[in-house]
Amino acid sequence: MKLHSENFPLRPAWTEIDLGKLRRNLQLIRRDLPGAVKLLAVVKDEAYGHGALDVARIALDEGAWGCGLSTLEEAMTLRDEGITAPLLLLGERQEAELSWCVAHDLTVCVNEPQIVRTLAKIATAFGKQVPVHVKIHSGMSRYGVRWDEALPLLDLITAEKALRLEGVMTHFAQSDETDKTFANLQFARFNEVLAGLAARGVSVPLRHTCNSGGFLDLPQAHLDMVRVGILLFGIFPSSVCRRIPGLEPVMSVKARIAAIQPLKPGEVVGYGMRYTAPSERRIAVLPIGYGDGFPRVRNQGSVLIHGRRAPLIGGIAMDALMVDITDLPEAQMWDEAVIMGRQGGEEITVHEIAKLKNSVSYDVLTGWRLRLRRKHVNRDIANRAVLDESAHVATAPA
Repeated sequence: MKLHSENFPLRPAWTEIDLGKLRRNLQLIRRDLPGAVKLLAVVKDEAYGHGALDVARIALDEGAWGCGLSTLEEAMTLRDEGITAPLLLLGERQEAELSWCVAHDLTVCVNEPQIVRTLAKIATAFGKQVPVHVKIHSGMSRYGVRWDEALPLLDLITAEKALRLEGVMTHFAQSDETDKTFANLQFARFNEVLAGLAARGVSVPLRHTCNSGGFLDLPQAHLDMVRVGILLFGIFPSSVCRRIPGLEPVMSVKARIAAIQPLKPGEVVGYGMRYTAPSERRIAVLPIGYGDGFPRVRNQGSVLIHGRRAPLIGGIAMDALMVDITDLPEAQMWDEAVIMGRQGGEEITVHEIAKLKNSVSYDVLTGWRLRLRRKHVNRDIANRAVLDESAHVATAPA
C-alpha cells in the first residue's frame, strides 16, 4: 500500500459548495435584471468563501460582464487560470501595482491625480489605452473622490490619451434597509457628477452604483451595471429587502460525529466546565471549532443530525464542539451533521450563525478558514443547467 500525500484520508469536516444552485441563482438574477443592465459578479475574498475560480467561470458563462475583486493577488489568480473577461479591482492601488494591472489588462479605480498621471505613463509605455473607473465618494467616506470635487479629476482623465474613462461608480452605505433616505441622497450626489460630465459632452459607458441591496430595492439606480456579491450565493443582504423567489444558499458547513460520550448526572463538558449534565445524557463530538471559524460560544446554538436539531453544550474548542444527542438514539459514529445549511426539513441559516457571532452574514461566509476543506458538488448539474421559466427554478435537461 502506497501512502502518498495526494490521497490521504480527508478530514471529516468541510464546507460544501453547490455549483448547481449557484448557476440557478445566477440565472434567476439575470432574469430579474433589465436586459440592458450588465452584471458585475463580485468574487473578492474567494467569492465570499465559495471559491473564486469556479464562481467566476459560472458567472461569466451566465452572462456576467466581468468580475469584481479587491486585491492584485485575487485578480492575478484568475488571470493565471485563463479568465480573460474584464476584472475590476475595487479600492485603491499602490503605484507599484499599476504596471502589473496594465500588463495583464486589469481595470483599476483611479481616485487621485498622481495615480492618474502614473497610470497614463505606464499605459503609454505599454502602447495601450487602458480603461479606468472612478469611484465617487457620495457619503460613505471610504474610497473615492468627493462628489463635489470630482470633476477636475475626471477632466484630467479625459485629457490623457492613454486612458479611457470606462466607468464612474459609487457605493451605497445603506441600500438594503426600509429607510432609503441616505441612499437617495447619495444617488442625487452621484447624478450631480454625471450632469457635470454631460455638460462637458463626456459619455461614460458604465455608470454603476448598486450592490446587492441596491439591485434589489433601488431599480432607479441600476443605470448601466450592478455589482452583485452576496446575492449570488443565495443570501439576501437584509431581512427587509426585496426577495427573488427561488434563490437558495449555495454554501453548507458539515462534519461527521467523531466521538460519542455518555454522561452521568453531575458530569461536566469542555473547557471551563460550562455545562453540567442534569441527568444521564449522550453527547456527540464534532471535529470542528473556532479554529475553523465557528463562533466561540457556550451552550448556544445547535446543529442538525438526522434532520433534527441537537443543542450545543459546553464551550466551543479550537477543534471540537459538543452537542447533546440524548433525544437522537439513532445517531451513531461518523453520521453527518450540518453546522450551517439544510438537512431534511430543518435549516440552520447563515443569519443564525451570525447572531451567535454577534456579526453579519458576510463575516460568517468569509470567516470559514482554509483548513476547512472546500468541497464543490453538483458540478455536472452546474455545467448542464437551464432555467425552467414556468417553475422559476433551474433544471438539468435529460
